[in-house]
Amino acid sequence: MLVCVLFVIIIILLISQNNKLISQIQRLANEIKQLKNEFRQKPTTTIVDEIKKEESKTTIVNVSIPTIITEEIIIPKVEVHINNVDGEPTITVQPQPESKEQISVQEYTAKNTVPLIPKQSFFERHPDMEKFIGENLVSKIGIAILVLAIGFFVKYAIDQQWIGPTARVGIGILCGAILIGIAHKLRYTYKSFSSILAGGGLAVFYFTITLGYHQFKLFDQTTAFVIMLVITVFAVSLSILYNKQELAIIALVGGFIAPFLVSSGSGNYKTLFIYLIMLNTGIVCIAFKKAWRLLNLLCFIFTVVLFGSWIIALPFDEPIVTYKNAFLFATIFYLLFFATNIAYNVSQKKKFIASDFGILLANTALYVGVGLYCIMQLTMPNVKGIFSAAVGLFNLVATFLLFKKQKIDTNILYLLIGITLTCISITAPLQLDGNYITLFWASEAALLYWLYTKATFKIIQIASVVVWVLMLVSLLIDWANVYGSYNEVVKIIVNKAFITSVVASIATYIMYKIKMHEQPEVTSTILIPNKQLYKISALLLLLIGGCLEIKYQFNYYYPFTNIAIVYLFLYVFIFILGYVFVQKTIFKTPLQQPASVILLCIIILLFILAMPTIFTTQTNLLVSSINNNLFLVQYVVAILAAITLYSVIGMVKKMSIKQPNKQLYTWLFCIVIVILCSAEGHLLANQIFYDSSNNLASIHQTYIKTGLPILWSICSFIFMYVGMRFKNKTLRIISLSLFTITVLKLFLFDIRGISPAGKIAAFFCLGVLLLVVSFMYQRLKKIIIDDISANTNASSNE
Repeated sequence: MLVCVLFVIIIILLISQNNKLISQIQRLANEIKQLKNEFRQKPTTTIVDEIKKEESKTTIVNVSIPTIITEEIIIPKVEVHINNVDGEPTITVQPQPESKEQISVQEYTAKNTVPLIPKQSFFERHPDMEKFIGENLVSKIGIAILVLAIGFFVKYAIDQQWIGPTARVGIGILCGAILIGIAHKLRYTYKSFSSILAGGGLAVFYFTITLGYHQFKLFDQTTAFVIMLVITVFAVSLSILYNKQELAIIALVGGFIAPFLVSSGSGNYKTLFIYLIMLNTGIVCIAFKKAWRLLNLLCFIFTVVLFGSWIIALPFDEPIVTYKNAFLFATIFYLLFFATNIAYNVSQKKKFIASDFGILLANTALYVGVGLYCIMQLTMPNVKGIFSAAVGLFNLVATFLLFKKQKIDTNILYLLIGITLTCISITAPLQLDGNYITLFWASEAALLYWLYTKATFKIIQIASVVVWVLMLVSLLIDWANVYGSYNEVVKIIVNKAFITSVVASIATYIMYKIKMHEQPEVTSTILIPNKQLYKISALLLLLIGGCLEIKYQFNYYYPFTNIAIVYLFLYVFIFILGYVFVQKTIFKTPLQQPASVILLCIIILLFILAMPTIFTTQTNLLVSSINNNLFLVQYVVAILAAITLYSVIGMVKKMSIKQPNKQLYTWLFCIVIVILCSAEGHLLANQIFYDSSNNLASIHQTYIKTGLPILWSICSFIFMYVGMRFKNKTLRIISLSLFTITVLKLFLFDIRGISPAGKIAAFFCLGVLLLVVSFMYQRLKKIIIDDISANTNASSNE
């Protein structure tokens, strides 16, 4: 059987040599034919002789060339001169006067019908498919069948007791050597076929040595392992010699299964991993010269599967030294695969592709995961962050070294910078605890954004935004942990939550200032927030942090009083007015934007909506006889609210607003002023007149019937004065409307049940104010008339 196999191989070799000889003969025949054509050419003649020959050999032929125009065909006549010079006819077309002939489109189409081209076969339409099947697929199937045939022959010879164990192994090695020898002979003329034969020979080597070790015990485990290693090195050498990735893959597969083929079941992981390190080192050497990415991927997968299955299967009572060794081997594998996947592109200055990036990312992620797992098993949690920072530092050094090389693909720099930033960012939650994580991320976000302005790498800018978002999330967690319950004493202001809020606000404001100095074209990106967002976020972080601090401290020391709400509004109004003052005096940019007006109006509206709670707080303090002086700050808040409202009115006056909208805003502001004055007056009355003999219910009744008419009359008088002073008709109308409401309220509701002193005071004040208003109208009639005439002229002009 073996003789037949060798005979078939020899026939294939002869056929290949015959094909080579035929191709050479065909090439010689083509060259001889070309020489004959050159000798047949006539000697060169003069230009005059050629012209005479052309004139003597010119015949005139009239050819009609139709041109279709709708249903009419125009047939221009042309002269075609056929010049039979040197046996090669040439045609010269000379146009003649056109004539029209009426023919149908159907007749013309029938005369000029193009014959159909016959349909091509499948392999004619797909020549590459035919080449793949004929040259590649058939050869691989053939070598597989040949290897099986050799195996069946050897088995049959063993069953018949024809050959002994040593001879059996020798025959297998001889067959593999013959296949590799033939492949070497054909390596130049039939590269694909020779690589397939060489792969088959290597496969025969692997299985023969396995059979000699397990079945016949011809050599011990160490010898078998060394032989397998030699075969693998030989296979790698062949792959480089033939420049064939298929041979390298065969060598790789054989190299990875070799330990299992010669395994004795002892579980010696050190020997296995040392062997894998040697194998991967060989792959690194190949990677410097060859861009065999499939080989790199298979090597990575096989190593991950072997190492991962081993470390997962470790028992819980495994000695500590095992995890130390596992961490050491994992580090070596990480470095080898890092080098493997950048070696070729860096050495040859080529572009990196997606598979390179994928393996590098997977390599780093798996190494960090295995490293943290080993550290936890070693009961050394304090070094987790140090380990992550070390991985980031390694990638940073690699980035620097690659950056110094010329013409390096910048995408790999972006990837390594991203890995560096990720590792450094997770250092905080791994190594630190609580608010220290937030402090670390706040500092890192500002530092990364500053580094971006120096290096202009987009990935650094994106990383700074990601870290900034992580900082915000961590800050929310810190707020929840510290301010979430009132079970423990928290130092006032000097506590980790408030200090962290201030640091986060400062870091965010630094990012805003850095972004202000960027070039406009640099900042145009969807992923990067606008600079105003950083500014607003910095203010909100400081505002919210202060509010949470005030709420916690007052609720802890004065529970069930809700006094915290008064001090919250005190802090909010001080914060807003302070910011407005700083913007106007220091930065010379006063607030005039509609957004600022809307924000301030929302704060004032919230203050009005909180009035019922403020009344409840005052009642609790008065009834429970708790320190009433705590509530006096409410009147400071009222003054600050008035200043804020005054600032809003000033901003609105500077804005370009249409007349109807101005009237609407005037009405709204006046209503807000009346409501705030009424509420604050009521709070002041409660604070002054409350005692054991005068309860809050009677004070409320008296204030509603006596105090409000007086207060509304004063407001109405002020509106009238301002309306006349600044010629504002809307304010005068509001004043008269408020006077009318006050009079109706007084005579329809308040006069019943009111005390004589209250009636006298209310009627006296209202009467005096009405007289003053009447006098003002009489005194300032000219102003009013001029105002009316001016408005009339303006409307007529329009």
